[in-house]
Formats: sequence, structure tokens, C-alpha cells
Amino acid sequence: MQIADDRVVLIHYTLTNDAGETLDSSAGSEPLAYLHGRGNLIQGLESKLAGRVAGDKLDVRVAPGDGYGHVDPALTQSVPRSAFPDDVDVRVGMRFQTQSERGPQVVVVTHVSDESVRVDGNHPLAGQYLNFAVEITDVRAASDEELAHGHVHGAGGHHH
Repeated sequence: MQIADDRVVLIHYTLTNDAGETLDSSAGSEPLAYLHGRGNLIQGLESKLAGRVAGDKLDVRVAPGDGYGHVDPALTQSVPRSAFPDDVDVRVGMRFQTQSERGPQVVVVTHVSDESVRVDGNHPLAGQYLNFAVEITDVRAASDEELAHGHVHGAGGHHH
């Protein structure tokens, strides 16, 4: 069965950056299961899997615009240190969830001083080319429930 919209796809993958560092991998675990055509994968990877079948192996390079986007300077800002509770030891690399005009947003602390904290709301992989080594392990029809919920249930997928 070929990969097409509303099919359940299981893949093993390794994601590396341009320096060859492994950023994520399904090696040693269950394959990643997703519902094709429902936005469950980044667009640049999902589009390259369309039409493929179980057993196919491929390397996919995804540009920032088809991955996690370009770095948006508007998502980086300084906030007063007083905006954080006094009992919280704010450090570079910490993640916080905040409310933005777009709804809840996760930000990462990139700089801390006595007066201010610089936070970045860009995805950590924004602006990067992503290199995927993919092996398609299974393709099947989605159940009515999976179609209704927009994601995979059962092995390798989401459970309610």
C-alpha cells in the first residue's frame, strides 16, 4: 500500500543537523506512527514520503521553510527579571510557557542579568536544515476512529 492522505504510516528515522550531529532518532524504540496528510509531521518530510511503500529507505533534506520555519526576531525579547518569581533561579536554557497573542507559547531563556531575562520563542530547530534518514516499516488504512481524531491510535500512536 502506498503512502497517501489518511493512511497510517510507521517509520524509523534518524534526524541530523548539517554538522552531522544526531538530534533525534527512533533507533532502539518503536517506529514513529503518524496519520499522513493531517499535519502530524513537518511538511518537508511528509511531502517526500507520499507515494512510498513499506520497505522504502530514503534520505530527505528539509529546508527551514518546510521544517520549523525561519528564525523570527520578533519572537525574541527581553523581559524584566521582576516578571519571574523571586524564588525561581532563572538560568540560560530553562523553558517556560507563556501566553502570547497566538496563544500558549514555550520560550527558552537565552540570557540572564540582574535586571532582565532574554527569552526566545522560536522553535529550537528554526532556521536549520534538517537531514532525515528514513525507513518506512508499514503503511495501512486508518480506522474510522483515527480519522475522526486526526491521529494514530494503538501501537506507536496515541492512546486515549
